[in-house]
Amino acid sequence: MSPRVRRDRGARESLLSVILGFESIVAFLGGLSVYGLRALPQGIEPWWGIVAGAVLGVLMILLAGFTRHTWAVVAGGALQVVVALGAFFVPALLIAAAVFGALYVYATIKGGALDQRNASLSREAEKNGD
Repeated sequence: MSPRVRRDRGARESLLSVILGFESIVAFLGGLSVYGLRALPQGIEPWWGIVAGAVLGVLMILLAGFTRHTWAVVAGGALQVVVALGAFFVPALLIAAAVFGALYVYATIKGGALDQRNASLSREAEKNGD
């Protein structure tokens, strides 16, 4: 049996996967903060903060595996907005949302540009017979 050949991953896919992976930890810790500060409105049980943080973190980890698809990149952007909305409960989450949101946008734009440049260089090398 021959070993499995790994699929080539582009810069955008790799960068977005790493960002979503790290942000999943922040999302879970944000949920713990909502729980610990009892920041949810009256009548809503505080443990829903942990549930929301855990679900958000798991969704980010799952999306990290699909960032080669455009729908996953868009869904990851939507999760950035969800983290920013958490600032209504814990204002410090706005800092995390700003940092990770900026990283996400940068990785999407710059990673895509790097992928295009690498594809162009590869085509030139093939054309020149290198």
